[in-house]
Amino acid sequence: MIGTQLYGMRDLVASARAVRRNTILIAGDIPESSYDFRATPATRSVAETLVHIAWLWTFDRVIHEEMHLDSLVGFDFSTLLRKSEIEEKRRRSKADIIDLLQSEGERRANWLEQFSDDLLAERIQVSADESVSRFEMLLATKEHELQHRAQLTVLERLIGVVPRVTGLS
Repeated sequence: MIGTQLYGMRDLVASARAVRRNTILIAGDIPESSYDFRATPATRSVAETLVHIAWLWTFDRVIHEEMHLDSLVGFDFSTLLRKSEIEEKRRRSKADIIDLLQSEGERRANWLEQFSDDLLAERIQVSADESVSRFEMLLATKEHELQHRAQLTVLERLIGVVPRVTGLS
């Protein structure tokens, strides 16, 4: 059917909340004594990965709200990455990180709920010959969190924690 939307913003918001809930469960399963663990010296520690996840949506907020960009061609991603790295390196307790995951996850979900269909449909140039909708970019942030959750699952195995099954989200 034309006009039938199979996966919309309401679904994305609900899924983003479910993904974050499951990320928080994993964060809770990992002992605080293992939060500094990293698989290799060149990778993020458990704590750094969790803080990175908490701050993922900052990219969305800058791109879609603060700057309201219609093109990422030539965009300075390194500045945002440096800000993320600074936050990741800040010393935080396990409780602080879990609180950050909860508060930032809910802030992101509430922020997403404000998007209109027209805004979601806007196209953004990602290269000279490719564009995506704002909706696709917002969906990609949830997918990015899932990629980092997979990394956390590997880290759990390396520290001797049996990963929980967190469902499809």
